[in-house]
Amino acid sequence: MSVPSAPSVTAEAPSAPLPPAGLGATLLVIVTAYLMVGVDATVVNVALPGIQRELRFSPTGLSWVLNAYTLVFGGLLLLGGRIGDILGRRRTLTYGVLLFALSSLLGGVATDSAWLLAARALQGAGAALVAPNTLALITTNFPEGPRRHHALGVYSSMAGIGASIGLVLGGVLTSWASWRWSLLINVPIGAAVALALPRFVTETPRHAGRFDVAGALTGTAGSTSLVYAFVRVSQTGWSDGRALAGFTAAAVLLAGFAFVESRAAQPVMPLRLLAHRDRAGGYAGILLLPAGMFGAFYFLTLICQRVLDYSALRAGFAFLPMTAAMFTTVRLVPRLLARAGVKPVLVTGMTLLVGAAVLLWRLTPGDGYAAGLLGPLLLLGVGMGLSFMPLNATVLAEVTPRDAGAASGLLQTLQWLGGTLGLSVLVTVFGTATRHATGAPSAVLVEGSARAFGVGALIALAALLVAAFVITGGRTPTAAGPSPTPALARTPTPASAPAPASALAPAPASTPAPAPASTLTPAPASASNPAPATTPATSATPTPEPH
Repeated sequence: MSVPSAPSVTAEAPSAPLPPAGLGATLLVIVTAYLMVGVDATVVNVALPGIQRELRFSPTGLSWVLNAYTLVFGGLLLLGGRIGDILGRRRTLTYGVLLFALSSLLGGVATDSAWLLAARALQGAGAALVAPNTLALITTNFPEGPRRHHALGVYSSMAGIGASIGLVLGGVLTSWASWRWSLLINVPIGAAVALALPRFVTETPRHAGRFDVAGALTGTAGSTSLVYAFVRVSQTGWSDGRALAGFTAAAVLLAGFAFVESRAAQPVMPLRLLAHRDRAGGYAGILLLPAGMFGAFYFLTLICQRVLDYSALRAGFAFLPMTAAMFTTVRLVPRLLARAGVKPVLVTGMTLLVGAAVLLWRLTPGDGYAAGLLGPLLLLGVGMGLSFMPLNATVLAEVTPRDAGAASGLLQTLQWLGGTLGLSVLVTVFGTATRHATGAPSAVLVEGSARAFGVGALIALAALLVAAFVITGGRTPTAAGPSPTPALARTPTPASAPAPASALAPAPASTPAPAPASTLTPAPASASNPAPATTPATSATPTPEPH
């Protein structure tokens, strides 16, 4: 079913551009809107033990405090990008910020588990309206040249440190006040951003179109069913009836999604986007990399806390070398791409990620932080910094204005879905390996985590093979017809590798996996209809306690 947009959708012209003096305020407003969404993925992780005690969540049910947010967020990203195309990106961003702030208020005053989960799902819906439109507004509000490059550099840097901010902020708020303030803090920030947007950010043109509600619903429901099935398997095994029912429902719903998209006049995921070899390979890489890497971060947080006996705050700081390496690498990637091209940079980054996973696979209980974790963390940071921007550039190169929102929305959706499913698969491997294990809990944890790291290495290897043998590294043609902006298509714009919030968020024994952060790269579409790209976030999945 496609819902027609309002007849007035095409009537509004874009706002007049701001003078250079106002661009600093413009950047501050847009970056704050993005940070509010990115930080929230980790700020709640630190508060999970307090939430569990006060609202009486079961260990399995507690995982849905994160899952409710990440699944709705990832599932509605395609629709969020399409809404921005039709209603205007500033208007859509304002609606998303207000919904996010309101749902944060509802979650902060929740008195039972169902109330909190509903509020978290609403937060995900608000975030799905915010994320696909923030970077696009930078492209339209900043003129081509040094000003835009500076804005993109600042914005991309925020993508790399947002998860760290969330971790530290969550620890401070939870320790000094209450877990409720990890949600309530979004209310004044969201109100300030919503008031500032009309003053400092110019609007993009609106385009007539339809909302593909049926596609959005079947896609979201299918991915949710698939993640639920893996969560059940990690707890009860492959013979569980509910898990099998979840897999069956996922297959039916995702097949229905493909059918709906093939028939829809204006689908949320135009299948023509997958018609070209390089773009299809880029999408495959975007799905596989988070699937192989982000699940590993969850087990690293468990090892820091349960084996190395780090506090929650110290466990978060243990990942700062990876964040610093990623942040530094991201700032060098544009120059590397200009000199070497997409494919050499991409293959190098993915090789480093495979190497990091192999080193973690060989981890033993006697390894300390410096001997066992520091090296792999640095390789992960550099590898992600080298990998995600070339993938984004490959996917979004020469996308036409009519497909800009859908292309970037699909990119973001695959990142979130890849991280969520990858974490679920690795936790299932861990649960199978430790379900009947004996010995010291710390040794069992390291042994089971090593098995999961091994599977993560295989997934990363699959991504490397895609980069080496599917992606050619040449120019990616448009999804349909020549690109109106070939100059932009030839030069990838700077972006940051996603900062895995799950890597930074500590996971106490009873808490689920940490959540995500995002990578953003501007789509090389026209200035009037740009397309952002965010990084996935992993969904939290409960880990079976080793026996």
